[in-house]
Amino acid sequence: MDANLFLQDLRRKPASLDALASQLAQENPWRHEKLTQENDFLFIGMGSSLYASGVAAARLRSLGVRASAELASNSLLPKLTAKSVIIAVSASGKSEETNSVIKDLASHHRVIAITNDLDAPLAQMSARAVAMHAGVEAGGVVCRTYTHTLALERSLEDAILGKPSSLPGDLTASSRAMEHLFETSDAWLPRFRQMMTTGDGSYFVAPAERLTNAQQSALMMREGPRLTAVGCETGDWSHVDVYLTKTTDYRMALFAGSKWESNLINWCNQRNSTVVAVGGEIEGATYSLRYSGDDNKEVRFFTESFISELLAADCWINP
Repeated sequence: MDANLFLQDLRRKPASLDALASQLAQENPWRHEKLTQENDFLFIGMGSSLYASGVAAARLRSLGVRASAELASNSLLPKLTAKSVIIAVSASGKSEETNSVIKDLASHHRVIAITNDLDAPLAQMSARAVAMHAGVEAGGVVCRTYTHTLALERSLEDAILGKPSSLPGDLTASSRAMEHLFETSDAWLPRFRQMMTTGDGSYFVAPAERLTNAQQSALMMREGPRLTAVGCETGDWSHVDVYLTKTTDYRMALFAGSKWESNLINWCNQRNSTVVAVGGEIEGATYSLRYSGDDNKEVRFFTESFISELLAADCWINP
């Protein structure tokens, strides 16, 4: 793992996302799979692969499709049927836990892999593999592959429902947002870092439909600069993380958009906690970090983690 190469990986993220948007505009990679709402879907993965898949499965369930997301290390997987399709997600295609469970399941069930390496063991074991097209991440940290996973799982949803897709346009708008954030980072990143890292850890909070970004953001702080960080869902925060505001110097990035923000803000204001509202204006927040296109919920979905990735890179390079 290398901090400077990680930053270079982030520099390439907008261009990589543009290229993926162009590919998806030409054809949906799931078009030949004949997947319908009659199938049920089991997403399998570890780490950020599971974070992304958790939201993908929840979205499908909300649309009436049977879907779940499980850790590959889980010994209590759902019961599968003849209609089950397993979506195995691993950027490297070499995750030991994922490959182990797929080795057991592939002979009896339909497995489709999402991976960045079509020559990796996971791709070879699967009936079909969908390429992430994220390129080599020289820094050794999943960043482009994470966002490409979000996009490819959204394209899977479009294929299952057979609906016209706005995804290419959403990805292009998100790429522009990332470029804006990178180009203006000298203006916002120092203050964001000071507010997020001078207390007792960094906390990232997001609505359920974007929980994956809070989880990924915390992972970036742990994996790169090796700092204490936690991800949480906005509504659930008042039941699980609120207690820390009483005894610690609590620093939170709150990804805007949940109807449960007021409960959270009330507790934080009572206890003088620091809240950075990301992607929106939230009454009572200490500071608001806005960026190009953040009024579009899809741009938020694909862009939020980039902010935390840049923060992690800065903390890693300049400890």
